[in-house]
Amino acid sequence: MNAYRQLTATGTSTRAASALTGLPRAAEARDRARSTPAPARPAPANALSQDERQAIREALTSDDLVDLAPAAAFAVLLEQGRYLGSVSTFYWVLRCDDQVRERRRQARHAPRARPELVATGPGQVYTWDITKLKGPVKGIYYDAYVMIDIYSRYIVGGAARIDAHLPQDRTGAVVEGRDQMRRRSAGAQAIAGAVG
Repeated sequence: MNAYRQLTATGTSTRAASALTGLPRAAEARDRARSTPAPARPAPANALSQDERQAIREALTSDDLVDLAPAAAFAVLLEQGRYLGSVSTFYWVLRCDDQVRERRRQARHAPRARPELVATGPGQVYTWDITKLKGPVKGIYYDAYVMIDIYSRYIVGGAARIDAHLPQDRTGAVVEGRDQMRRRSAGAQAIAGAVG
């Protein structure tokens, strides 16, 4: 980066300096922007004093105004003949104290745990996937129901229907077929072990 700066300081164009050093021109601009810290902002002459901020805090947290929005509290204070600041000033003071969110007393409910289905092996939990398939004629769609084992991610059953009803009867058939397949495969392994 120093070589790039030296080249540009001697009058070399940024494009040529970039080609000679192999650095993109934007990298130097970013580095220059990072190296100069933002100047400290001076406090404005009309800034609220600590006493004025404290008066606003006390007014907004008093018993008769604590449940009111800052705009409503501003109106009540004006009716009483007190002007402490604008509505936006009230919000600004509350934001500095982290009190802008809901200040009324409300019940806080504990977060509920989202139910999860956990499968530690194949054949324990199944899920459905329903996909729309185009039919032979425009406007006709088929629902392709696919039953998937979430542990192994294998498709264990499926059906294509023109109606939009979930084939409840197919669920039992798929699970029953899966159990029969498991029994058959276990029997086949036992036979293969006996023959081999």
